[in-house]
Amino acid sequence: MSDKEKELKEELKEEIQSKDTDKEMVPKQDYDDLDDRYKRILAEFENFKKRSGKERESLYNSILSDVIEVILPVLDNLENAEKVETEDENYKQGIELVLKQFKDVLKSKGIEEIEAVGNTFDPELHEAVGSIKDENLGEKEITQEYRKGYKIGSKVIRHSMVVVAN
Repeated sequence: MSDKEKELKEELKEEIQSKDTDKEMVPKQDYDDLDDRYKRILAEFENFKKRSGKERESLYNSILSDVIEVILPVLDNLENAEKVETEDENYKQGIELVLKQFKDVLKSKGIEEIEAVGNTFDPELHEAVGSIKDENLGEKEITQEYRKGYKIGSKVIRHSMVVVAN
């Protein structure tokens, strides 16, 4: 090290020492106030992250359900096409494969069919379009399903159209 470097190093040490001794201690009250503000701001930020995450997920599910709602009639038609009797087995297998693929895509996106036949009528999930009297069936038991219903999580995309007993 040259003399100039040693001299600069000494000056720097002296400057650092003089700044350390010139520092004023922060009063405890001010420190506590700043610490409290810091903790509150940190908590607010954490709440903001959680809230925005929930809003983002809710928006995603809402958009997805809007898109799926428009596509569900296509699924209904595929299910109807599968039920039709035909002599062409390749055609029938093709319809079944497309229907299976369609249902797999819906399942991968968290969309579930609403169970209907044999279950108790729930106005949150089902839409009654008819009723029958049958002593062999329980009260409000669903006997027939005209149109399948679907939901994503707890949000109903489309209600099941059903016939209810008693």
